[in-house]
Amino acid sequence: MKDLAIVLGIRPDVIRASKILKLLDNQNQIEFDFIWSGQHYSENMKDIFFNQLDVPKPNFEFSVNKSNDSTIVSSTIENLFNHFENHSYKAAVFLGDTNTVMGSIAAAQHNIPVVHIEGCMRSYDWRMPEEKYRTIIDHLSDRIYAYLESYKLQGLNEGISENVIKVTGNPIVDIINENLQLFESSAQYLDDKVLDLSNDNFVLVTCHRRENILNKDSFKNIISLLNSIDDRNIIFPMGYKTQEILNNSDMSLNDNIEIIDPIGYLEFMHLLIKSDFVATDSGTVVEEACILNVPSVQMRYSTERPEVYDVKASIKFDPTVNHANIIETIDKVSKLKKGWKNPFGEGNSSEIIVNDLIELSNSDSFRRHMPSDYPFDTSRSFKE
Repeated sequence: MKDLAIVLGIRPDVIRASKILKLLDNQNQIEFDFIWSGQHYSENMKDIFFNQLDVPKPNFEFSVNKSNDSTIVSSTIENLFNHFENHSYKAAVFLGDTNTVMGSIAAAQHNIPVVHIEGCMRSYDWRMPEEKYRTIIDHLSDRIYAYLESYKLQGLNEGISENVIKVTGNPIVDIINENLQLFESSAQYLDDKVLDLSNDNFVLVTCHRRENILNKDSFKNIISLLNSIDDRNIIFPMGYKTQEILNNSDMSLNDNIEIIDPIGYLEFMHLLIKSDFVATDSGTVVEEACILNVPSVQMRYSTERPEVYDVKASIKFDPTVNHANIIETIDKVSKLKKGWKNPFGEGNSSEIIVNDLIELSNSDSFRRHMPSDYPFDTSRSFKE
């Protein structure tokens, strides 16, 4: 039996967990397998991030049926269930709020304790599949790593035991602190056209959330916002689904908006550092911008990261409503005063998480759902 199965599946997972994986790889107290769910599969959505951040490669890689959410989730559960049939672990570790974390159901079906990194975050927007997923895994979990005390309070308010939740700070702070010089010197990864655009004042944009791009009115309002930025260039690394929806719509972007395919982490962070501000619906990008003292427009109805508003690092743009004076959002973000304090932690979150995982594994105390005299052999599936 190995100690841990670390299950990841999307680009931000690789980034946020990169130091955790390296710390685990460089210690000799516990053994782990790194499992890739297969949710992201193209090179510029996965492999490039392993290479750029020098992350250990997965021990196991699965493929999933990507027809829709249900097939991704069901094949992830099936793949992990079958894997857990043949490989024993003291605990299975998941990160975030994507389809991949629903693989925690397979761990629960095998009675393997579940660990959730990034627990108890809530947007309270039930339209989001992520909100459903993180609620489910938190209530399955035997150990939750919540980034902030305010997140822990949200979990406690849902009836999750205080003994389950440990506040750690946000590992993305660790990644940025350790790689800042690398980000600043990563211009060589950009093609000449984007590099030229980045030499002048520019705005960086990302947009991928389905509640934005699949809702025509919301997407139209976002396009209107971007088209209102007419005094500087805009660099827009656009996901393939967003490109597809835009190309099949009657909407268009102004000529000062340069659409490019998704790019690697180092070149993206280089652009983020140099940008005047970022307009995004990505929770991770909002965190990164806040930590780097880059103003942001958060193009979302709600957020699980209200701290960026509290420290006045971000302006809200609600795509669900029509804005009478849309340029007002751009005026507000342009007036944000840099120098706010990063609210996400001190940069030692990865060490806190790894040390706790080692302690729990060595003491064999992951499980919280069962009394010590539980009458089953909990290392085996219930079907036996």
